[in-house]
Amino acid sequence: MTSDKIKTSKFVKAFLNYGISSILAGIFLYIAFHGVNISEVMDIVANASVLWIVVFALSVFLGHVIRALRWKVILNSVKPNTSFKHLFGALMVGYGVNCVTPKLGEITRAVLLGKWENLSRSSMFGTVIVERVIDIISLGLAVLVSVFVWRENLYDSFPWLETTLYIAGVMMLTVILMIILTVKYKDKFYGFIIRLFSKISEKFAQKLAYIFEMLTEGFSSLKGTRNYFYTVLLTIVILLVYALSSYLGFFMFEELKPVTFEMGWVLMSIAAIGAVIPTPGATGSYHTLAKSTLVLLFGFGETISAAYAFLTHIISYFLFIFTALIIYFIFNKQHENLVKFTTADPDEL
Repeated sequence: MTSDKIKTSKFVKAFLNYGISSILAGIFLYIAFHGVNISEVMDIVANASVLWIVVFALSVFLGHVIRALRWKVILNSVKPNTSFKHLFGALMVGYGVNCVTPKLGEITRAVLLGKWENLSRSSMFGTVIVERVIDIISLGLAVLVSVFVWRENLYDSFPWLETTLYIAGVMMLTVILMIILTVKYKDKFYGFIIRLFSKISEKFAQKLAYIFEMLTEGFSSLKGTRNYFYTVLLTIVILLVYALSSYLGFFMFEELKPVTFEMGWVLMSIAAIGAVIPTPGATGSYHTLAKSTLVLLFGFGETISAAYAFLTHIISYFLFIFTALIIYFIFNKQHENLVKFTTADPDEL
């Protein structure tokens, strides 16, 4: 009976991890491509500029190089000499895993970096959570900037956006308050969480307490005015590079003219919301929001808009998958060889 319960529990978890995210991806893909002539989309994609495809791909890589640099800054007080190649490698493997299973990539990159750099998993999880909090806050600010940058009213085209921003704002303030309480009053707040949620579920209380403990370690690693400054600066640069990628993506198609960098920023801000939705590699959710932005805000046709969403996503998707596989096998092999070398009998060397 116990075995059956375990199997049922594993099935439920697998469905939550894969089933729901796949269903959501399917729904969003249907919304994005419903009524669009797929053969015409493929014809446009086939005639896209190879030069600009390469430029777009390089800009995507650049954004993640800077993201790895920011992670190094966050980890500065934990391990100042953290290997950049390990940071970038773990980051790309994490993104590759996210293309298959949403959000599992964050756990993967924390585990890999901990393994490659001999750091505790909890502290790595903490820094990943810190990054995610920073990303959500910066995404909200990017959308607010879009409201001011774009002369048209974003709220008319996306009626749900204003409510989403209010809800996100409240959630961000709540998270920031909890982080402050967790870091400043660690023992008292930790005990309070345990006592409060133990009345509901002891297991849930322990999990929640563990999350707060990782948060504490993560934010404790981000020490010093200099580190805070560089974290904020690199976050701004990341947003600018992501906006640049969206802008450069326009040049892959002759039909998408005229365009401006402001359009790239607005597109990046709205389409990035798709990454928050738990679909594999933002599949479907990105397509829907990118296409809607191009059609509703910029006035482009549905076919060319669908082609832009398809090509930009597929380039990023396969870049993450292939890079993740290459890095994982190379770094893991190097790590295994290092372990064999350090543990070998001196007489055998």
